[in-house]
Amino acid sequence: MSGYEKPSRGWGFCALSPVLLSLLMAAPLGLLGEETRQLFEFDSTNMSDAASRPLGKSYPPYSLANFSWNNITDSLDPATLSATFRGHPIRDPTGAFTNGSLAFRVQAFSTSGRPAQPPRLLHSADTCQLEVALVGASPRGNRSLFGLEVATLGQGPGCPSMQEQHSIDDEYAPAVFQLDQLLWGSLPSGFMQWRPVAFSQKRGSRDSAMPCQSSPLQPTLAYLLPQSPIVRAFFKTQDHSCAFNLTFGASTGPGYWDQHYLSWSMLLGVGTPPVDALSPLVLGIMAVALGAPALMLLAGGLLLLLGRKRDSEYQSIN
Repeated sequence: MSGYEKPSRGWGFCALSPVLLSLLMAAPLGLLGEETRQLFEFDSTNMSDAASRPLGKSYPPYSLANFSWNNITDSLDPATLSATFRGHPIRDPTGAFTNGSLAFRVQAFSTSGRPAQPPRLLHSADTCQLEVALVGASPRGNRSLFGLEVATLGQGPGCPSMQEQHSIDDEYAPAVFQLDQLLWGSLPSGFMQWRPVAFSQKRGSRDSAMPCQSSPLQPTLAYLLPQSPIVRAFFKTQDHSCAFNLTFGASTGPGYWDQHYLSWSMLLGVGTPPVDALSPLVLGIMAVALGAPALMLLAGGLLLLLGRKRDSEYQSIN
């Protein structure tokens, strides 16, 4: 990276993420030498729901190993600690990516807060966000669904634990009451978080929200995964890896076919993941809901006491 004498601390934690490194194997650094990371496409015409298995007619997947990527220095933004890897297939006989691209936008954070766009995952210092966006590519079906393979390095013989968290609060991600996460180790030593939602418009909203389905995390053979020199530098030789698939959208409702746009994001970090507290709006609603009956009881008690006092002050004329 020209012009950088010392990398940002936030960038260092992003680089140390095994998930991020695995996802970006095929990006501009030219790390991927095997056809293992893929962008899937399915025909959802005859699907009854988003959780249908199998997912309908499967088109030949796009291997990220066969993508051509932009120069990272052209998209590096020191002000926001972000960079975008944008690519398209080197060989595109159908012309699907003539006006389209697949982009990975990585952003590091040095303070706590939330991004401006949904799903607005709570981040802390030394975490980073990865946003995946498929833009302008022509689908091969009328109602195509897309999916992405996600791989990570394992610890020992087992895979990271996958958990679901549920909440009554949806202020930051309307109509989404679930948070999914991967945890490495029991402490844990690292995490990956995402909301099970993707968006069919650049300005994500409830109207453009699509469900995001994830398959169970499964062990995979190490030799099937990219043998990246950067991964070996950070994690030495790894004989155990795990992978799962994400599928975006359903056969009904908003979809990629609306505007030929799809985006999904996740948060990566080390240590304990940030925990969402109830938003001020939800706390206010709860206070009103719980406080109103108490105020009514108090007012009723005061009226009853005042009524009894007036009765005691009445004197009979007899």
